[in-house]
Amino acid sequence: MAETPLFARPWPYLLAAIAAVAIYVATSTEVKPGDPRPDGTAADIEALAKRDDVNLLFILVDTLRADRLGTYGYERNTSPLFDHLASNGVRFGRHLSQSSWTKASMASLWTSLYPNRSGVTRFDDLLSKEAIMPAERLREAGFRTAAIWRNGWVSGYFGFDQGFEVYHRPVPEPATPGVRQQNPTLTTAGTDMSAIVSAEDYIRVHKGDRWFLYVHLMDVHEYTYDEDSAQFGTSYSDTYDNSILRVNFELARLYEFLIEQGLADNTLVVLTADHGEAFSERGFEGHARKVYRETTEVPFIVSFPFKLPGGVVVGSRTRGVDVWPTLLDLLGHPVDPAEGLDGRSRVPDLLAAARGEAPAPDSTEAIGPTIAHLDQSWGMRKQQPRPTVAIVEGPLRYVQSLEPSGVVVEQLYDASDDPGELADVFAARPDDAGRMRELANAYLEEKPPWGETRDLDLDEIQLNQLRALGYQLP
Repeated sequence: MAETPLFARPWPYLLAAIAAVAIYVATSTEVKPGDPRPDGTAADIEALAKRDDVNLLFILVDTLRADRLGTYGYERNTSPLFDHLASNGVRFGRHLSQSSWTKASMASLWTSLYPNRSGVTRFDDLLSKEAIMPAERLREAGFRTAAIWRNGWVSGYFGFDQGFEVYHRPVPEPATPGVRQQNPTLTTAGTDMSAIVSAEDYIRVHKGDRWFLYVHLMDVHEYTYDEDSAQFGTSYSDTYDNSILRVNFELARLYEFLIEQGLADNTLVVLTADHGEAFSERGFEGHARKVYRETTEVPFIVSFPFKLPGGVVVGSRTRGVDVWPTLLDLLGHPVDPAEGLDGRSRVPDLLAAARGEAPAPDSTEAIGPTIAHLDQSWGMRKQQPRPTVAIVEGPLRYVQSLEPSGVVVEQLYDASDDPGELADVFAARPDDAGRMRELANAYLEEKPPWGETRDLDLDEIQLNQLRALGYQLP
């Protein structure tokens, strides 16, 4: 047990006599001492691949955009735990998810293939059994593999359970008094605490094994907050920030549990997200509609079994498809380039940053096109695909959208002097637009490597489970 919690918050079992003190601690985002991990260096990062005791805790915070975290420059103290992990680990500073919709984004993340090549772009698409999932690779390498998830778009019947010994969706429990959920389209019950408790139970049982545990959290997606995390106001955007702080408190409990179990110095902790969230930057809110900056720029943080004092920032562009080639490489199980995945290991970039060396080239020639893709008719059974694709190259983002009228709309943004990417410079930059248009059109012609894709005839119960998340389905 750590002498002083890293990120304390009050829990229901605390005695009423110390409630006032607990609430004071909960409302502070100051990092407390007590992280027992030793200091490490780039050499220790390289040595991870030879260790046979390193576990992997993979945390996916649904709907979390990067620029709402302190470690990515946000002015509010929404993310004390995430900031701490980044300040002693590695933060990938420019990370692009491959879609603004969970199912397509997660399919790309797990397969390291862009959406057109994963074959998952619509609500009834299935992952191919020919896809080799990270859980399959790690299970073959001797890891126990488990997933605890709350989003129906990653249900096992879509193929996301491949390679997992345990694929568990916690039973929703009534929220404790004081908990609020402000997503206006939400009809589900329960909170992420059920997933945190399930994760603790799994780790406790398998403490003596080598394990990979994937935890998929939904409180940010559902705008869930409580009295302790209600620190930023009551608007839609404020409530989103409140929910991020609540998730930090919830995950702090899990991180403290790792410390208590003596696992902090042999567990690799990874934090990322499937997509972001819009707040009327362009006249719409939410996600799963477009592939602009606000819904596709997400965090990617790696915390090692040791501390990297001061933290390391990888400034080169990374992608969701790069996540698993990178993690598998770190763990000593690199992916064979002959597999033809779209993603690649970013360990060389990570090590260069850790050593203070110049980064690898950030270019299409070096890493391939950087793509986000959404089928805008993904939930409409009888409508033809209407893709919107973003090509991101350096500070430029080219967006091509097929509108319901059949007209193709093109936009171009330059983040170098327009960080929010709100000013369309398409007309003024024809050469850049033309080059990126060719990349987008070539991508849209690509097919999955396994040929025919599969789809699932969802029954009404399954459809209702997905509608409960707030999505409109037939």
